[in-house]
Amino acid sequence: MATILASAIVFLDSTMVNVALPRIGRELPSSVFGVLEAQSYVSNGYLVTLSALLVLAGALNDYFGRRRMFAVGLAGFLVTSLLCGVAPTMELLIAFRVLQGAAGALLVPGSLALLTATFTGEAQGRAFGLWAGASAATTILGPFLGGALVDTVSWRVAFLINVPLCVLAVWATLRFVRESRDESATGRFDWLGACVVAIAVGGLSFGTIYSQQREWRDPLGIAVLVIGAVATVALPFLMIARPDPLIPPALFRSRNFTITNISTFLIYGALYVIGWFLTLFLQGTVGYTAAAAGLGFTPSGLFLVFLSSRFGALAGRYGPRRFMAIGPALMSLAVLWYARIPATTEAWVFVFGDPRTYLPPLSYATDLLPGGLLFGFGLSMMVAPLTTALMTSVPVHNAGVGSAVNNAISRVGSPLVGALIFVAITASFYSGLQSRVPTLDVNDPQTRLRISPLNVERPPASYPPEVAARIAAEREASTEAFHLAMLIAAGLLAAGAIANAVGIEDQIAKGAAAGR
Repeated sequence: MATILASAIVFLDSTMVNVALPRIGRELPSSVFGVLEAQSYVSNGYLVTLSALLVLAGALNDYFGRRRMFAVGLAGFLVTSLLCGVAPTMELLIAFRVLQGAAGALLVPGSLALLTATFTGEAQGRAFGLWAGASAATTILGPFLGGALVDTVSWRVAFLINVPLCVLAVWATLRFVRESRDESATGRFDWLGACVVAIAVGGLSFGTIYSQQREWRDPLGIAVLVIGAVATVALPFLMIARPDPLIPPALFRSRNFTITNISTFLIYGALYVIGWFLTLFLQGTVGYTAAAAGLGFTPSGLFLVFLSSRFGALAGRYGPRRFMAIGPALMSLAVLWYARIPATTEAWVFVFGDPRTYLPPLSYATDLLPGGLLFGFGLSMMVAPLTTALMTSVPVHNAGVGSAVNNAISRVGSPLVGALIFVAITASFYSGLQSRVPTLDVNDPQTRLRISPLNVERPPASYPPEVAARIAAEREASTEAFHLAMLIAAGLLAAGAIANAVGIEDQIAKGAAAGR
């Protein structure tokens, strides 16, 4: 129960925060950051520390005890969730999200490690099944549940809901979980490597977003970007020189391991960003309620639940390469469908007290549903085969660290890809807005704080015609910027598909050929 609760907490947090971001941007303004810029930091701040500390956290679990570190992670997640939920300013919310990512790093590797150490045989299989079922349930229900709470209560519930869940999980961990550790663990931890990863990813993503928002005129952003670039260049040399490196370079001698991690960076980087920007666009530009936006993603989640194990079995029989290539290619086509959503598409305003709003408008079936179904099918085709390719590419004794490295890379991609797309979105938005409203100075810093891409003000009927016209221009410019973001994301997915098609070797097929 403790591990299932912890996994549910992590899944719910990521899905609920995504649907809460538009309302966070409206209700928690900042005098320092633009709205889209601040929303980027709320999302990326968590992922930067999570990805940087993930591999290190796995080593800490093995050495100090999985039960102990799991309980510490739960307690840390409880405290940081509470701080996020009561944050009075956007700046403090961003800082608390960074701390929350550090606590989350202790939970992600701990869940499966505890199940593996606690159960054996058939009981272990049932435990993994319950864990996977809970993860699937939160994947499907998380966005809708989060949207419903955001609409009816507050965006703060997206964080505060973690508090009682964490309390229950801590109690279950201390009461029922027995301690386990790796007796062969040396206790040598690469703290320096973890810090360099955090500086590299954080510096590149923050420096790029901060500089783009200020048109590359602020020396702080340039300095942070340079520091991130230096850390990125230094990282591989550091890993070679360290006696116990955070990321063992020897793992990358395997062709499949290297290609799988390259495609993971591209595909998962695009995957997280697509969900994030699509949610912002639907709520902030089109006018969907948070519950409607969450409910709209449910069909694609069903594919992942019901088909991923089937494709995993097929990958075990025929090899993973074809599925790792076709899946992301289908996802790329689905994202191209999103890139044609018009600015005039009708909003789905789901209201709990009004049954007339329970069904989506016809535009949902034409503009969103086809892309969502194709995206979910492609994702379900890719996920399990990618895991198969990864875990068969490293020796058994390196399986834990290999999985941790891949898990970290899947999260590193999001802030870096998000920073790239942020540049494209803001450049397109302000250029498009300037062409539509020539009298508006889009280079004025105060204008950029007040008017932000994908976050369009809702004009009441009493607004003067010129204000309504400006807001209509914002909506059109935001839609064009969103289209550009989806084109970039589709290109990244296609690049991942090509990398898998060209680089992955089907070990099963090779073995069969050698046997003949």
